[in-house]
Amino acid sequence: MPQPLSYPVAPHAVKTYDGEMSLAAPFDRDRLLAWMAEAGLAPRTHDHPAVFRVDQGHDIKAALPGAHTKNLFLKGRGGQLWLVSARQDTTIDLKRLAKRLGSDRLSFASEEAMVETLGVTPGSVTALGLVNDTGRRVQFVLDRALWVADVVNFHPLTNTATTALDQTDFRRFLDLLERTPLIIDFSGEEGPRVVDPVADPVPHDHVAGNTPTPAEEA
Repeated sequence: MPQPLSYPVAPHAVKTYDGEMSLAAPFDRDRLLAWMAEAGLAPRTHDHPAVFRVDQGHDIKAALPGAHTKNLFLKGRGGQLWLVSARQDTTIDLKRLAKRLGSDRLSFASEEAMVETLGVTPGSVTALGLVNDTGRRVQFVLDRALWVADVVNFHPLTNTATTALDQTDFRRFLDLLERTPLIIDFSGEEGPRVVDPVADPVPHDHVAGNTPTPAEEA
């Protein structure tokens, strides 16, 4: 008899459908997609050759509707880990972002920390990796543009595929993990600005473009 899939809800533990608590095992692509489907989400996954950087795979992205993303895994003050998920054409000034986050500086975190927390390797960094961060070591920053895009595209823990989620399903995914992103507007000339999605709603027509920026890790 197959074991029930589980919902990550607390550090080091997940809740199964029968209400029992158990230790969380790392999610890979197959387990992630099965878990989302069992949770009532409707991920749409497209297999493709490995894409390591945002400035690769233009033809792949052009064929897939929605907002494509870049995901930066960073380390700040005191070793705090940050995952920044942004629309692929968003410009991110790490110095200004560090100031907004109250950190002296931001730098790229180690591959070891990436594997330990998100369960991915360089080139496969993704917001969907938060499913593996049961220890809540990673703070999640989300680009305002992605918060309202009709469809968002992320790697499903591997860079040989792209998974599309409708905005409702993406927010449901975060709710299931009990993760509330820090939403940042990167578009202003004054620098990154924290957005309250209730008090400062984003126009619904602010959707993603398909123009990638170079030299950013996918």
